[in-house]
Amino acid sequence: MRPIAVTTGLLAAAVLAVAPPASAEQTALETIGMLEAQGYTVNVDRIGSAPLEQCTVTGIRNPQQVTRWVSVEDDGWGKHGDDDTDLVEIVVSQSISVSLDCNR
Repeated sequence: MRPIAVTTGLLAAAVLAVAPPASAEQTALETIGMLEAQGYTVNVDRIGSAPLEQCTVTGIRNPQQVTRWVSVEDDGWGKHGDDDTDLVEIVVSQSISVSLDCNR
C-alpha cells in the first residue's frame, strides 16, 4: 500500500485562497454564501443584533477539515500488478468561522 496525502503547504495555500479578508464591496451574506458554495459549514459569531444585511465581516478564521483515509483498488494496470491498492485521503467535512459586527 502507498499512502497519498495532500502536503501541508498546499493545504495552507488552499485555505488562504478560500478565505480572503472580506472587502468593503462584499456583504456579510455574500461572504457567507461564497464560503458555503466552496463546501464550508460556516459558524457565525456576532456582536450586536442588527439583521445580517446590515452586518460587517470583521474576521474569517479557523478553517478546519475532517479527513478520512479510503482504500482504492487499482484496475490491475498499475506498476505493482493486480494486487495494487492505494490509500487516498478524502475530505469528509470542513468548517470555518466568520465574525460579524452587527452594531448599527
